[in-house]
Amino acid sequence: MTSLFNSSQEIVFVLHGLNVTQENRHIYFVFILILYLFTIFLNLTLIFTIFLEKMLHNPMYFFLCNLCINGIIGASSFYPKILYDVLIDSHVITYIGCMTQIFVIFLYVHCEFTNLTVMAYDRYVAICKPLHYHSIMTIRKVWTLILLTWFLSWMECSIGCVLLAQLPLCGVDIDKLYCSSWPVVKLSCVDTSQNNLFGLILTFLNFSQAIIILISYVNIVKASLRSQAGMKKFMQTCLPHMITLANCSISVFFDSMYAHYGSNNSLLALRNFMAVEYLVVPPLVNPIIYGMNLSQIRKRVGQIFKR
Repeated sequence: MTSLFNSSQEIVFVLHGLNVTQENRHIYFVFILILYLFTIFLNLTLIFTIFLEKMLHNPMYFFLCNLCINGIIGASSFYPKILYDVLIDSHVITYIGCMTQIFVIFLYVHCEFTNLTVMAYDRYVAICKPLHYHSIMTIRKVWTLILLTWFLSWMECSIGCVLLAQLPLCGVDIDKLYCSSWPVVKLSCVDTSQNNLFGLILTFLNFSQAIIILISYVNIVKASLRSQAGMKKFMQTCLPHMITLANCSISVFFDSMYAHYGSNNSLLALRNFMAVEYLVVPPLVNPIIYGMNLSQIRKRVGQIFKR
């Protein structure tokens, strides 16, 4: 089979999955817009609170700030396009737009996992080696870890998108609300072994990160059980992290499994939920979980709004 297109710039993908009638599209638009603005507001509130309050200038809050920045990126990779699509009848996206969306979503997902791994390491040092915490987690090391989080994620996304861009395509129909890697790979006219191999490498890297997080939390739980103060610190700082990790991991796993093995005969609402859950829920829930559970952030946010 030969490619349908002579140039990638001529390709316009058709996105399937959005089923909005003329009567209720404005209701959907308002609801999605409120959800997007609320997500941005929550994450910016946490970011500015940490930035403005010097008492919060320590490694845990810097990593939390990085998580919120990534949440804004993840939400912005999805919401603007879906808001536009809700108001029009033709749900299409250019090749450049599709590759950009894939890159940003890739970046968000991998940065989320890498940042959660770094946060697990930070909590391990804080609880298991409290006397050496400040000597280990220096400002220089914190910023090195943050920069490394973005650099590694950027490298993974760049390689994945370069491999994807080399594929000649024999179709334009994407059975999803947005552009993602695997649906585009399935449109290829040629062998996709390189893309599959790179996908396996990324899976191995994510699995390695999961092992690091698991080892960290096994040691954290052991150390926490030794004292009431340790258990309190675990509940305040580690439990939100575990909830965030579980939510992101499960949603990405199910979306990946459906993309590879799912049937088009399944309910449209279920397919859409599985496709957008990890782009909608973590950016919205993360600042709420951490903001409600961490007393220092609750106090600072309250003081800022009182001012």
